Amino acid sequence: MVFHNKNFLLFVVLLLQSFLLFSQNTCKPCEEKKKKLLQKAPITRVLLIFDASNSMSGKWQGKEKISIAKDLAFQLIDSLIKIPNVQLALRVYGSTVKYPPGDCKDSKLVIPFKTNNIKEIKNLITSLKPTGITPIEYSLIQSAEDFPDNTSLNNIIIITDGIEECKGDPCKARQYLESKGIIFKPFIIGIGLNTQQAQSFNCVGKYIDAQQSDVFKNISDVLIQQKLNKTTVQVNLLDIAGRPIETNVALTFYDAKKNTYLYNYIHSLNELNNPDTLTLPSHISYKVIAHTIPASESNTIELNEGHHNIIPINTPQGALNIQREKGVFNFNEKVRVAVRDKKTKQIVNVQNINSIEKYLIGEYELDILTLPKIIKDILIEPAKTQTISIPSAGELKIQTLEPGDGSILITKDNGQLEWVTNLTKDTQQTFYLLPGKYKIVWRSKSLRSSIYTIQKDIEIKPHQSFLVKMY
Repeated sequence: MVFHNKNFLLFVVLLLQSFLLFSQNTCKPCEEKKKKLLQKAPITRVLLIFDASNSMSGKWQGKEKISIAKDLAFQLIDSLIKIPNVQLALRVYGSTVKYPPGDCKDSKLVIPFKTNNIKEIKNLITSLKPTGITPIEYSLIQSAEDFPDNTSLNNIIIITDGIEECKGDPCKARQYLESKGIIFKPFIIGIGLNTQQAQSFNCVGKYIDAQQSDVFKNISDVLIQQKLNKTTVQVNLLDIAGRPIETNVALTFYDAKKNTYLYNYIHSLNELNNPDTLTLPSHISYKVIAHTIPASESNTIELNEGHHNIIPINTPQGALNIQREKGVFNFNEKVRVAVRDKKTKQIVNVQNINSIEKYLIGEYELDILTLPKIIKDILIEPAKTQTISIPSAGELKIQTLEPGDGSILITKDNGQLEWVTNLTKDTQQTFYLLPGKYKIVWRSKSLRSSIYTIQKDIEIKPHQSFLVKMY
């Protein structure tokens, strides 16, 4: 096919325009997808901690530090509000009590987390003047309570020109923040700090010098990465077939290296019946205790940063249902059952009657604390409920004319007597006894001879009340 020169030129121009248009738009779907992911991601809450201490009146690079700090804060806020689903709050320290002497508790959340508070935050920062002292540890510990919950991506940014002045330990404050669910290390934007001062913040969080040209991009990029590439964890509580379907168990997370407690959660399954997802710091080696009965423990876990991690724990369980028919006299009888591991003889739980509890599969021994006590062996099988029925009691009331000493004995099938319980010194006593034939043996305290012993026989029947007068 032959093109005329004019038509051929037009064809080339259109082809080039199409190519340029395509090349410009090839990344638009990627950006749109990223934007949608950010909008669907959890809320990011950023607490800005602003240093208004007296040292901020000093000069740095020919300008008052407080002015530099305010400019940094304004630029930071402007960069953060461009990220979808971001909420800001403001805490200020050193702003009220003049130094010297200052006040080591001079730290306050002045604007809490809420929507549409940017203008309010900027106006308050504008009004600040260098005044007090620098309580960094105290401010960080107090800031843990500034966040409404720990389900969001909670972050802290400190703008400061100095280090701790109140004999505090910001490193301990960082550990406290983690225990309260503030899992991301704070950012510290330093104004005029020397190398040694800057290094003192290494255990607290990520230090950024205010002179860095990309200081705001650095922080924004990290916050976006937190939204898109969180380090997440799910704990799989496995049944006998290795399926992650066991749930509703308390979980305790420990720092495996330090053997220190970090977090508590109640294990949940989501609407798809999958284990719930948690967001955790990736720099910690974890050990998880599932508070089954008895407890179950995970191996030590090193998380893969920026990925979804699974912590499996073998927790195959069955249930124990302890029932007793409720009669008119059973309501005042508070019977409990001591559940022992059959092998170790250790008590793993004390269960109330008329209740159901889940246990790890295995053999157990029950001490049912009725009068008389019942001892029974049981086998807990996977996904099954073992039901134990306890005979209903009768009520025995004993009256005496004066205090004395005595016992209740039960007649066994072989005719032998077995001790059940001792009587008290009261003249009016009530006992709840299993059905059976009993002997009440008693002697008045004032009569110091065995020949004055009184013996009464009684047959206890369920749901009936009996009165025995020991005179």
